[in-house]
Amino acid sequence: MDDADFEGTLVLERLAEIDKLDDFFDAIDSDDVERATRLMKQAHLDAPTIAVVVHKMRAADGAH
Repeated sequence: MDDADFEGTLVLERLAEIDKLDDFFDAIDSDDVERATRLMKQAHLDAPTIAVVVHKMRAADGAH
């Protein structure tokens, strides 16, 4: 999973608005689903969007 998986998405826009984009990518790189989820909640993303991201993270399972 890499930056291209999210390029131009609402997820990145919302995380950038709260200045948490780097933290989010750190969580992705570390396969830290809990931290990524917490950051997306802070960015006020809805549950279905968060679920898609979590699914992508788990599907990638370290393949980045």
